[in-house]
Amino acid sequence: MTSIPLIYLVDDEPVVREALAWLLRSRRLLSEEFDSAEVFLALLDSRQPPFPTCPSCLLLDVRMPGMSGLALFELLIERGLTDVLPVIFLTGHGDVPTAVAAVKRGAFDFVEKPFSDNALVDRAQQALEHSRAALARRDHRLACGKRLSELTEREREVMRLVTQGQPNKLIADALDISVRTVEVHRARVFEKMEVKSAVELTNLLRDNQLDG
Repeated sequence: MTSIPLIYLVDDEPVVREALAWLLRSRRLLSEEFDSAEVFLALLDSRQPPFPTCPSCLLLDVRMPGMSGLALFELLIERGLTDVLPVIFLTGHGDVPTAVAAVKRGAFDFVEKPFSDNALVDRAQQALEHSRAALARRDHRLACGKRLSELTEREREVMRLVTQGQPNKLIADALDISVRTVEVHRARVFEKMEVKSAVELTNLLRDNQLDG
């Protein structure tokens, strides 16, 4: 994961995009502009997962010709991206109730136009920090999943029984192998999964929602 953050601007009004880009540059924040939800969606479809690869957030206009900001937001929810790519809606006064509803659905926040420059950038920076933490969790989960995939079938069988709290003798009986063989497989599982105890292994699988 790269550490330089990036803010995506999706608004159909060029003057708004330009003002936002200038504002973000003044606070040393990089941005990328899109004039429609469809163009941003095309970017998503062109990227290989996992996306994003750096702390990111999306400043998204609610009302736009074609696909609305809300429709794009629903697609982001479906793809499980709203944690790693927090969404801040840009709204007109009449869209506030809609934006409030979106926040309840998982949007990071909404900002009314005309917006306070400092307040908007402060929220964007908070969204970037949220993204940074979410990306760290995602990358850790992916790394754990990769280590899990490298276990042999027998190691998985032993791991499954270890995480159920079974002692080595019962594991040996269940798998019809020697206790010494169980000990060897158990040690390999701990080494490959980078844990030191059955409790740590169980917590690792649970916290990362991995199927042991």
